[in-house]
Amino acid sequence: MNLKVYNTQTKIKEKLNVDGNKKVTMYVCGPTVYNYIHIGNARAFTFFDVVRRYLEHTGFQVTYVQNFTDVDDRLIEESKQTGEAVPVIAEKYIEAYFADMDGMGVKRADIHPRATEHITEMIEAIQVLIEKGYAYEKNGDIYFRTNAKEDYGKLTHQSRTDLKTGVRIEVNEEKEDPTDFALWKNAKPGEISWKSPWGEGRPGWHIECSVMARKYLGDTIDIHAGGIDLCFPHHENEIAQSEAWTDQPFVRYWMHNEYINMGAEKMSKSLGNVKRVVDLRKHYSQAALRYFILSVHYRNPISFTEEVMNQAEESVARMQTAANNLIHRIAFAQSGQMDQALEQELAGFTNRFTEAMNDDFNTANAISVIFDVIKLSNEWVANSVVTRESLGAIQEWLKKHGEDVLGLVHFTTEQHLDSEIEARIAERESARRIRDFKRADEIRDHLQAMGIVLEDTAQGVRWKRK
Repeated sequence: MNLKVYNTQTKIKEKLNVDGNKKVTMYVCGPTVYNYIHIGNARAFTFFDVVRRYLEHTGFQVTYVQNFTDVDDRLIEESKQTGEAVPVIAEKYIEAYFADMDGMGVKRADIHPRATEHITEMIEAIQVLIEKGYAYEKNGDIYFRTNAKEDYGKLTHQSRTDLKTGVRIEVNEEKEDPTDFALWKNAKPGEISWKSPWGEGRPGWHIECSVMARKYLGDTIDIHAGGIDLCFPHHENEIAQSEAWTDQPFVRYWMHNEYINMGAEKMSKSLGNVKRVVDLRKHYSQAALRYFILSVHYRNPISFTEEVMNQAEESVARMQTAANNLIHRIAFAQSGQMDQALEQELAGFTNRFTEAMNDDFNTANAISVIFDVIKLSNEWVANSVVTRESLGAIQEWLKKHGEDVLGLVHFTTEQHLDSEIEARIAERESARRIRDFKRADEIRDHLQAMGIVLEDTAQGVRWKRK
């Protein structure tokens, strides 16, 4: 397999080389659950969902871990403002995360560990770092000593001077060096805390991912991923503390996706233009949101506008209409031989799709191949003498690539009519048979209000969701 991945650390595309047993370990940094996730968060979770799907599609066994940061400064601040306990807030937004990502077709990770479930392991890791001289205590806070790690900064390729410039110094911090970072924070009065050898406190942000990655995936993991905003300081600090702790390479391939902009502006709280997924799902379909994210290469920024989203809706509608037409046509096609020319044509599309995805997961080019197969499908559906086997081959191709890998085309839409819709359609057919067209129109309008569009064809009534 000639799959090339852009490695943030080396700044080049590298062939994916993992153990010969076809197993891949993958860790993607999850959300800090103090609020609903925004579309920028969703880009990472959706794209790396496709990375995982494609690896599985090509025969790899993927162990996929995505954490929840369920204690940090922002959760504590939210607790102060709302009066709710930190665990209650975290649970609320973890459930909201799953609702959003399930709603966007993102498969759940094999393991979703929470930071607060691994406090003991974090304390143990910090103790090792102290013993090795990589960490030190100041008034109940524990800091990582970056000067002790000669290659600190190797992920972002920044000099120590540049790193110091980008570091924010908190009030009352007593670091040996500005780039040193907290492994353990001494608890302030009223804050959630845990017992430790250094007093009551809680872990710093970075140590949690190192501990959970090692626990579930081992000393060295294949792919570690997240948004480009995590590159520094989070991932840089993860490398330093993990390799100091284990004396082993931490990650083979670092992957980072770019930002989503709101038109020409950066999305930020200060500009008031943050788009939460929970709100966007009320206005746009799951498929359109996925399409928007996947229609641009992950290492390029995306611009979110209403026009772009309308185009996304139109694009996924074309895909789904073609899929529905294919399902409907197969039901009435005669059995026969598979067309050999079609088989060769589909093989060519497979090669093109594979070439796109093997080139650093180029989903934009892969989507172009999907549309070419959609066009082919429409041509074959219109063929009056097409065989069920030929149509079935097209459906199988679209399911494997458009549904299983990209999650954009679905072949279950017409197969799960709920009882109300089924009864309404049957009632409308009865009204039409007795020429009660007024009642038939009322039922049609009622279904349309429910988001169900009816199409009368020679083979009977078909329906689709708006």
